[in-house]
Amino acid sequence: MTPHADPQTGAAVKAADRAHVFHSWSAQGLIDPLAVAGAEGSYFWDYDGNRYLDFTSGLVYTNIGYQHPKVVAAIQEQAGKLATFAPAFAVEARSEAARLIAERTPGDLDKIFFTNGGAEAVENAIRMARLHTGRPKVLSAYRSYHGGTATAVNITGDPRRWASDNGTAGVVHFWAPFLYRSPFYSSTEAEECARALTHLEDTIAFEGPQTIAAIILETIPGTAGIMTPPPGYLAGVREICDRYGIVFVLDEVMAGFGRTGAWFAADHFDVVPDLITFAKGVNSGYVPLGGVAISAEIAATFDKRPYPGGLTYSGHPLACAAAVATIQVMADEKVVENAAAVGETVLGPGLRELAERHPSVGEVRGLGVFWALELVRDRETREPLVPYNASGEANAAMAAFGAACKKNGLWPFINMNRTHAVPACNVSEAEAKEGLAALDAALSAADEWVA
Repeated sequence: MTPHADPQTGAAVKAADRAHVFHSWSAQGLIDPLAVAGAEGSYFWDYDGNRYLDFTSGLVYTNIGYQHPKVVAAIQEQAGKLATFAPAFAVEARSEAARLIAERTPGDLDKIFFTNGGAEAVENAIRMARLHTGRPKVLSAYRSYHGGTATAVNITGDPRRWASDNGTAGVVHFWAPFLYRSPFYSSTEAEECARALTHLEDTIAFEGPQTIAAIILETIPGTAGIMTPPPGYLAGVREICDRYGIVFVLDEVMAGFGRTGAWFAADHFDVVPDLITFAKGVNSGYVPLGGVAISAEIAATFDKRPYPGGLTYSGHPLACAAAVATIQVMADEKVVENAAAVGETVLGPGLRELAERHPSVGEVRGLGVFWALELVRDRETREPLVPYNASGEANAAMAAFGAACKKNGLWPFINMNRTHAVPACNVSEAEAKEGLAALDAALSAADEWVA
């Protein structure tokens, strides 16, 4: 589809938005949302005819791009056949979606509880863990994001938690490994892994193992910085959980369904958790859907004991039909393999090459189509380009970088002092190179702020 200008309609859309839409995570009077006219594949465009290469995948969820015809057709077909039905019934689209997801989860995580999104998946995973163990506490990492609902936002380890954290949610935070900004003064990945595991076990000892229901980790943290865990870390957490009878939860809401070049990021680390939360890429976000993949042991807890949780739209037929079609498209079109190949041969090498040329790039890290550039004022001291959780004038350097990206036709994913390269999993080599070229130009703006 070719973008065409229609400023009058765009102005009406913007006016209605500003009059009536209350946006998330925003000071309502300080935002100026772009009015989007359409999208297709890896691109979207506005009503002035400006087209952008989307290096955000929406919010890291359009894993097969926008408007894939097979998924759109599946939603249309399901709407004509059975648009909705209550969750207590067996429905073909729901059953098939669960089967296809269970086929791809690691180990024996073969039962699927459907939610409307990732935050609700986390809420229910934690509820399951607490009921299964009879324990109250949950351990989660700083530099993490698990959702905006009551429990999920308290588990979150970034500033979005602060306004809602009342200190009574039974959540204890700890430091996960992150060698570039190591809280353990490590100099190697092996040191970081060992020290992070010791820190976690010390935290458990001082909190009381018998009080801890679950440890939840993003397999590879997403919004917090795409920090791939060092070899052995997730296996070490698995062993600690087994030793103390703690439920191990991996949050794959962002990292799952091809994003890292595997169906689930856990596949890279040969680890099987007790619960996996998912959403986003399961159906490319075409209709809201999330869920929890549940191990046989935890599922058995609720064989004779009712599970006290549910949602009106759990396993909504339209959402599940979209999931079935998305998974089939990913298999037929080798989308997971494409994500792995583009990451290995285009994005990874290209981003590292940019780092060699731009002094504002402190580190490049990632897998598949899941990459982060850490932007700094000084490579030696690793001082971030902007302060932690900066806003307003303090965030001017990142604002300048973002404006430069958009000027060059790239819509960037920016969080704090980082930009993430997270295009669709079926992004082409040519599109990835186009994004790298736009980043190259925009990083010149970031370089101007280097000390």
